[in-house]
Amino acid sequence: MVWVPLLLVACVVAAVGCTRLCRATLAAARPAAPGAGVDDHPGLTVQEAAYLAGGPLRVTDLTLVSMHRQRRLLLAHTGWATVVDARGVDGVEQAVLGAIGPGGQAPIPAVRPVVSAAEPVRSLAERLVDRGLAVSETGRREIAAGLRAVRFAFLLSLGLGTAAALLVPGAERGVVIAAFTLPLLASGLCLAIGGIEIYPYTSWASPAGQRLLSGLGGRRDEPADPLTALATRGPAVLEPELRAALRGHAPVRLP
Repeated sequence: MVWVPLLLVACVVAAVGCTRLCRATLAAARPAAPGAGVDDHPGLTVQEAAYLAGGPLRVTDLTLVSMHRQRRLLLAHTGWATVVDARGVDGVEQAVLGAIGPGGQAPIPAVRPVVSAAEPVRSLAERLVDRGLAVSETGRREIAAGLRAVRFAFLLSLGLGTAAALLVPGAERGVVIAAFTLPLLASGLCLAIGGIEIYPYTSWASPAGQRLLSGLGGRRDEPADPLTALATRGPAVLEPELRAALRGHAPVRLP
C-alpha cells in the first residue's frame, strides 16, 4: 500500500486548490453594497468602458488618443508624445501631462505605465468596483492564484498517479488508477468550469460590467464612435500610425 500516502497528498492538494478557487470566486461575485449598485448608474462613460474592457492601460490609451484627436497632444508614429496644449480637462489628462513632464515631450512607452498607476485611474477603478461593475485587483489576484493552485493539483495528481501505478504490481494498477481518478476529476472539473464560469472574474469587468459593455459598442459591422470603439475593442481599431505610436515604434511599410 505504498501508493496510499501519494493518494492522500494528491487529494489534499486538490481539495485545497478547489476550495481556494471557490472562495475567491464567491468573494468576487459578492454584490455591491446597498446604495452603490448598478441600477443607480445604468450607463457607462467612455473612460469607464475603457477600464472595464482593457484595464488601466486601455484608459491611458484612450486619453492619449483623445487628446491627440483634439490636437492638444501630438502622438508621433516614432513613439513620442509632444504636448501642444498643457491644459488637462480631467484628472487622467492631467496625469498624462504630468507623466510627459515639463519638457513637453516624452516616449509613449514611458508615459503609459505612469498614467496607468496614477491616482485618477485608481479612483476610476475603485468607483467601478463599488458599483459592482469591476473586479477588484485583490479579487483578480486571488482568483488567478486559485486557478494556479488547481492547475498544480491536477498536474501533481497526474504525476503521483503515474508514479503510484508504476510502483505496484500489474494486478493492482486498476485499483490505483481508479483511486487517483478522484483528485484528477475534481481538479480537472474545476479547471473546466474555471474556463467558462470563473473566467469573467479574471478580467477587469465583472459579469454585470460585461453586460453593460456588450451593449455599448454595437455590432462590429456597424459604424461606431472612434473613441468608443477604441475603449471597447482596443488599439486594433486605430489607424496604423496611431497603433505604431502606442507601441513605441514605426510601422513596417511593405514596398
